[in-house]
Formats: sequence, C-alpha cells, structure tokens
Amino acid sequence: MVISASSLNRATLARQSLLRREPLDAADAVRRVVALQAQQPASPYIALWNRVAGFDPDGLDAALAGLHTVRSTLMRITLHVVHADDYRDFREAMDPTLRGSRLGDRRFRDSGLTAADADALLPDLLRHAEHPTEAAELLLRLEGLRGAPLEPAAWRMLRQYVPWWHAPAGGPWSFDARPGYVAPGAPPVRWADPDAAAAGLAALIVRYLEGFGPATVADMAQFTLVQRGRIRGAVQTLADRLERLEGPDGTVLYDVPGAPRPGADTPAPPRLMAMWDSVLLAYADRSRVVPPAYRRVVIRANGDVLPTLLVDGRVAGVWRSLGPAVEVSAFHPLPERVWDELADEARSLTALLADRDPVPYRRYDHWWAKGLPAVDTRLLPAGG
Repeated sequence: MVISASSLNRATLARQSLLRREPLDAADAVRRVVALQAQQPASPYIALWNRVAGFDPDGLDAALAGLHTVRSTLMRITLHVVHADDYRDFREAMDPTLRGSRLGDRRFRDSGLTAADADALLPDLLRHAEHPTEAAELLLRLEGLRGAPLEPAAWRMLRQYVPWWHAPAGGPWSFDARPGYVAPGAPPVRWADPDAAAAGLAALIVRYLEGFGPATVADMAQFTLVQRGRIRGAVQTLADRLERLEGPDGTVLYDVPGAPRPGADTPAPPRLMAMWDSVLLAYADRSRVVPPAYRRVVIRANGDVLPTLLVDGRVAGVWRSLGPAVEVSAFHPLPERVWDELADEARSLTALLADRDPVPYRRYDHWWAKGLPAVDTRLLPAGG
C-alpha cells in the first residue's frame, strides 16, 4: 500500500486528537497521545488544551498529583509527561541511551564515580524517595553514602539517569524550579538489563506507532534518540504485529493494524500549539507537519521549539501570549476565515492562561526580538 504525504499528515493529526478535540480526561488523553515533552511546565497543559474537549487544567493537576501521569527524563533525553502505565516500558527502552549519555558523560566520570558505582547507589536513592523528596535531601543522602561531596554537574547527570519521577510541587503548572523526586511503585524499573531494554523498546515502538504512525525506522530513532540498529532489531521482532507501507518517496513505513488513517482531504482546524509539541519532533522527516522552509525558523539551533500555529495541519506561523492578547504571526497569507478561527482559539487559550500564568513563555521573547519572517501579524484579544 502506498500512502501520500497528505495522508501521513492526517494520520498524525487523527492520532494526536488534532482533527477534533476529544472528550477525554487528562490521564486518558496523555495515554492517547503517548508522550508530551515537558521541560517547560506549561507546555503539557497547552498541548492537552489543543486536544481535549472542554479541557480543565485542574484535571491534569490531579492526574500529576495522583501520579496517574508522571514527568521524567525519557525520550530524546529530555523531560516528558507520560501515563504511569507506560512509564516502565518507556524507561527500560531508553536505559541504554540514558546510561551512555548520563553515566558516560565526562562530567560524571570526572567526579570519580563509575557506572558500577551508580548501580550500587541507585537502590538506596530509590528507597529514600519512596515518598516525594527534595533533590537537596537526596544529594545529602548520596554524599553520606559516598563519603564525599559530589560536583553539581555530576549530580545532575546521575539524577537524570535514576529511574524516578519528578514530584509535583504545585504552582501554576504543577512543577517549579526546585526539583523533587519520587520512586515509581511496583513493579520496579530494571536498569542495565539488556532483556528489559529490548522488551521495553518493542513496547515503546508499538505505542509510538499508535500515536504517531505510520513511520520509518529513522522516525522512530528520531523520536526516541535510540540507535537505529536497536530500532531495526525491535521492528524485526514485531514483524508479525506491524503493517508495512510505502511512503510517497518510496520509503518503508510501519504501522499498527487498525490505526486511524483518514483521507487526505479530511478538514483540519487551526491550532495554537505548545512549545516543543511532540508532533513537531516525532519524525526524522518533519515535512509531514513542518514545511521545510519554516523548519529552522520554528526549531532553533539551540533546541528551542517555538509555539506554532497549525493551519490545514501544517505549521504556518508562530504565536506568543502577551497577557490580554495573543500575538499571531503568519508566515504566509491566511484567509480571513482562518483568522476568525484563530481568534476563537486565542480567546480560549487566553482564558486557560489567565488563572495560571498569562505569559508562560516570556523568557523566549528574544526570538521575536531577533526577527521572524512574518507576512501578517495580528493581536487577537481575549474578548475580541
């Protein structure tokens, strides 16, 4: 079966609940979309607002506080919010990547600690974090076990490797600048275990395809930052569970049977997407959602991914909140009908932000100061 570029776009939008908002609670919505990148605490809330009918941010607060959804270092070695039921598979899948990047980092090795030392220390750290515990207390515990201070960079590498969750701390978006951690419940996460890593990766690939497929091996590697050889091996073990398709340029795509693949002409409403929204980062070939001419504009060289607007399912500009209004900058002319729909979205977004933080991305305004290739910029006020 050959699938077109437009059909790939609509498959992603359908699986990510971006063709229409779905009547889901927060935890089910997170599971539906697989993973929400979350190094900026407001982004998971804005991502779900785009996807959930009548989204109530208190629902995500409760899901995080109850540890039904959890925040941890996972795919691409960065913070994600995932459903607690997915965490063990995802963390075990990512273990070789996290182990090499964190425990193999020169800053960790220069502290005098080895990977074997970390393996010996982890059980005690996890026991000490059976209840939410501040990072400072955990560091004191570690230094007591070690009998010597630990350099801040080495501690950062270690705590990013430990299989634990960030403890919710309240505030407008559940997490603040003071990290705390809590150990996952049973069954325990296995680390430095090749069999667990292989089984976890197979499970992660199936979940990735459910949320982002059809996709290539290169796409799976991009989403996870797992070596392509490991991805190919996992795909081979899943051969009887996956469908094999042909992409528009002859590439081999994989998918799970029965997953949504709506027609290329399915209407796609405009959306104001969160920073680092996963649909912009889930593929090696990002032209599925990001036109090549705009990729370097919205995905910056330092890793920042700007809040974008989707029009007909593809990036068409960027937005930022200015408090009482949302500034929307289009990279190409948009019909007035689309501007009217974006105004409705802006009113809804402004209402979401008002009781939390009206300007959640203020620290990234320097990208606007440096100039963006906008052909039309409009202020869409909360009440207008």
